[in-house]
Amino acid sequence: MLIRHTVKDMSDETQPAALEAHVPVPAVPPAAVDLPPSIGRLPDARRPWLRRLLRWGFYAVAVLVALPIVLTLVYAVVPPPVSNIMLLRALSGNGIDKQWVSLDNISPHLARAVITSEDARFCEHWGVDWREFQGVIEDAFDDDEGPVRGASTIPMQTAKNLFLWDGRFAIRKAIELPVALWMDFVWSKRRMIEIYLNIVEWAPGVYGAEAAAQHHFKKSAKDLTKREAALLAAVLPNPIKRHAGKPSKRVRASANRILIRMNGMAPYLTCLKG
Repeated sequence: MLIRHTVKDMSDETQPAALEAHVPVPAVPPAAVDLPPSIGRLPDARRPWLRRLLRWGFYAVAVLVALPIVLTLVYAVVPPPVSNIMLLRALSGNGIDKQWVSLDNISPHLARAVITSEDARFCEHWGVDWREFQGVIEDAFDDDEGPVRGASTIPMQTAKNLFLWDGRFAIRKAIELPVALWMDFVWSKRRMIEIYLNIVEWAPGVYGAEAAAQHHFKKSAKDLTKREAALLAAVLPNPIKRHAGKPSKRVRASANRILIRMNGMAPYLTCLKG
């Protein structure tokens, strides 16, 4: 009896140890216990959306930069069908009255009057008149008929009309300068003034020399007189408020000053010769 009891006791003591030795205990990583299930997945869900936004933003900037570069090359041989300013004005309710004519079919008085009034050093600079650059930024205003152009050159105005927008915005000027330099590099001076005279606004919804001559004087652009050309040039600073066909006293005075200055401009217009 004593022997059997001893064996039983030994069996009872060793059985739990044997069970513990043969039952596997699964290993649990500490990170899986400590971190909530959602942590680590949120950044992965957001990153594709952010990457798409940045990608499309990059594409938009690339298009805005490439468009003036490419279209300047195209417009060296093809007339611009429309300008940004025309489209923006159309959105506000104005129509688009325009007709392209070559520089040879525009009175030479008009090119001389516009250059005399807007950009006397047109044939000398390379798109930007750095001597008068401060005036471009400050943009002086007259009393009752709107802004007077400072030193904004014809290439700069062409860049604004074709590719940009109106308004006194520093960012627009920052874009306008390199575009004007690029256009002046690609185009001849004759091509520059030809495009400008065909896209600039001469009355609400009236664009280009031919439409302006018909609108204000009921004649073709090639038949404009010297005084009519000076009147058209005098309204360019604000064609919305000023009228060449029915000029105000201020417009007539401005046209008279342009006429006087035109008399001495011939030596400075050699770049217009074909």
